[in-house]
Amino acid sequence: MVDGPIRYNTVMADATTYPHLFEPLDLGFTTLRNRVFMGSMHTGLEDKTGDIPRLAAFFEERSKGGVALSITGGYAPNREGWLSPFGSRMATKSLASKHRVITDAVHQHGGKIALQILHAGRYGYNPFNVSASATKAPINPFKARALSGKQVDRTIDDYAKSAVLAREAGYDGIEIMGSEGYFINQFLSAATNHRTDQWGGSAANRMRLPIEIVLRAREAVGPDFIIVYRLSMLDLVPGGQRWDETVELAQAIEAAGATIINTGIGWHEARVPTIVTSVPRAAFTWVTGKLKPHVGIPLVASNRINMPDVAEAVLARGDADLISMARPLLADADWAVKAEEGRADEINTCIACNQACLDNIFERKHVSCLVNPRAGHETLLNYLPTDAPKKIAVVGAGPAGLAASTVLAQRGHTVELIDADPVIGGQFNLARRIPGKEEFDETIRYFGRQLELTGVTQRLGTLVSADELVAAGHDEVVLATGVVPRVPQISGIDHPKVVGYADVITGAVTLGERVAVIGAGGIGFDVSEFLTHEGVSPTLDLEAWQKEWGVTDPELADGGLAKGEHAPSPRKVFLVQRKTTKVGAGLGKTSGWVHRAALQHKKVEMIAGASYTRIDDAGLHLEVDGVARVLEVDHVVVCAGQEPRRELHDALVAAGVKTHLVGGADVAAELDAKRAIAQASELAAAL
Repeated sequence: MVDGPIRYNTVMADATTYPHLFEPLDLGFTTLRNRVFMGSMHTGLEDKTGDIPRLAAFFEERSKGGVALSITGGYAPNREGWLSPFGSRMATKSLASKHRVITDAVHQHGGKIALQILHAGRYGYNPFNVSASATKAPINPFKARALSGKQVDRTIDDYAKSAVLAREAGYDGIEIMGSEGYFINQFLSAATNHRTDQWGGSAANRMRLPIEIVLRAREAVGPDFIIVYRLSMLDLVPGGQRWDETVELAQAIEAAGATIINTGIGWHEARVPTIVTSVPRAAFTWVTGKLKPHVGIPLVASNRINMPDVAEAVLARGDADLISMARPLLADADWAVKAEEGRADEINTCIACNQACLDNIFERKHVSCLVNPRAGHETLLNYLPTDAPKKIAVVGAGPAGLAASTVLAQRGHTVELIDADPVIGGQFNLARRIPGKEEFDETIRYFGRQLELTGVTQRLGTLVSADELVAAGHDEVVLATGVVPRVPQISGIDHPKVVGYADVITGAVTLGERVAVIGAGGIGFDVSEFLTHEGVSPTLDLEAWQKEWGVTDPELADGGLAKGEHAPSPRKVFLVQRKTTKVGAGLGKTSGWVHRAALQHKKVEMIAGASYTRIDDAGLHLEVDGVARVLEVDHVVVCAGQEPRRELHDALVAAGVKTHLVGGADVAAELDAKRAIAQASELAAAL
């Protein structure tokens, strides 16, 4: 389907291939139908009661899709615990009553749902935030106020009250958020808890808060209500908890009445990536397995588990009893049903890009998904059968063309997909070759299978003309023809040293030991990653990845944080941009820092504010801050943006053919697969 080897092998088998994954779990007072657990993810729909119907539709689709237990986004127990001003909270009976539509929607399909109670602590993006001590998080401009002893006690009661309200709202349980650096973590860590009263000082005192929260919540809701406690098993920050403290806390949480312990990895301020696409699959399940002998209640493994074979292996090893997935169930609400029915090859796999989910949340937008724009928009974007089938040509088999073709055909249109390349995928065929982006293979695999299932006719390796399209009698044409690289106006741009990024990534050219990359957008960073790695990608080698980022056994280093050991780059790379802003400033909000750090590990020299003078035998001539400089390089790779490829458009319009531009053919300003897939899907839903 694609040129070159696919790094991840998707298992295609029936449900007997995943016997552990689809075994019911008896909790004593209730039973979960399988081991698929939808982890909490704030969608942005929690914050306004007017969005509750959309939230109900969101969880209903996941319950219908086979999820055993879903966890909502975080709801604060009181105003001080808000994530943002006037954000989500569960504090009154009137609020609880409005949630019945959510719980009823989930229950009608046999699923269960728990409300997450999350106190943001010093992570709260508001001036009212509070914490164990008066400290400020490095990711927040607001300094927290320290709670008094009485206020701590009152906050614990607020947790219990929220638990009772959740039960009244029809929830099957709650999850107490005790990880990721939020309020409870801030009491557990000596780095953020400087108290000298009963809530601080010794490890036993610092553990008192979460234990009391579970005790009072259990007392308030009774024995037949699920209480999940999300435990930070690896803090990955300086001053993180010792392993013996983590074990002691887990045992105390179990004794206090928790039903399930979920795995939390890393604080939000940690400088170790935990969920981006370059993190190996199931990279942290070993720490869940490390805790398992010490407790008797079910444990949930989490982080970068996105396909059934991976989940099954975790359970079969005995590392956990349940598998938590949040983003994979954004990507495909029917993940569990497809796996159980032996249709794993039809799963729309999460590629862990963060672009439409976490990045959206940090930009105060509603969550969606790059590969599934319906996520979070279930009531707004629907692919209903058409009552007026048309004959439609889609030109271009990149992400936009694939999305348009499959949605159009799913709705009943007759679709012909045409591309000059002999394989589908477009720019994703380049992206999948970048170390850390191997997951992009899965999107190509998914769309290839959807083309088969929806009956799209494929004409690959065909350079079509406007005359041919007109002669074929198509009712409409969708141009998803993508982009062409922009050629910057630099003296010597035609020098033999100069090469295009596509030729570099495909291996059409072999580069020397010193390389300059012109353009520090997403493609420039990808090319730099490609040039600074050799051999097996760390994403496919867990031990290498752990060494690179300093992740270790928490018995050897508090919080599991060690000093990184960075493998040297096979060549010297300069990453250059005209802009005077920080190099990489335009990358994703939640993943950009990872890409910058990865290149820093490889000692890539990042140069901003450069004026390009010329390229000649000596190399790339620059002027930075009025100072001339020559980068003595063997090659110069051009990643200076793209321009839309629209050569068919005017002729089609002139011939009277209704023509639509989507993806890069419409807007080529920095490749944007999120916009391309969403735009193409929305168009296909409307035609």
